[in-house]
Amino acid sequence: MARNYELDDTDRKILALLIEDAKIPYTEIARKVHVSGGTVHVRMARLEELGIVKGATLKLDYQKLGYGVSAFLGIYLLKSSVYASVVEQLREIPEVVSIHFTTGAYGVFARLVCRDTQHLRDVLHDKVQLIEGIERTETLISLEEAMNRAIQLQ
Repeated sequence: MARNYELDDTDRKILALLIEDAKIPYTEIARKVHVSGGTVHVRMARLEELGIVKGATLKLDYQKLGYGVSAFLGIYLLKSSVYASVVEQLREIPEVVSIHFTTGAYGVFARLVCRDTQHLRDVLHDKVQLIEGIERTETLISLEEAMNRAIQLQ
């Protein structure tokens, strides 16, 4: 249903402000977009109902919270039919922060956040490698995240 909805300039301006700062009050958005607070509220409710907006999240600095290792995990599946089961089990691992069904060599690509390399090793050995349906994995440790942003709406 969301694919058929065309964003207008007001929607784009509202979303652009929220992308920049998800905590900005609707009253301030209304002032900047030159509409009423009620208009912002109604538009946001509609965008949520359509599934375009799926809530707001906090952006955390994991390193400052003691999670200094970010890694990407390429997962080879035994067969594609185990995808749903593997994803369901990966969701149960708190260190897994994103999961993607991909084309190419990997069936699944995931991102993990761990305290250190020993923690990462433990998660891989004691959790990920025990998931039925995973043939093997390849781990890439991120040395630095140079950018992480939302797309600019056109």
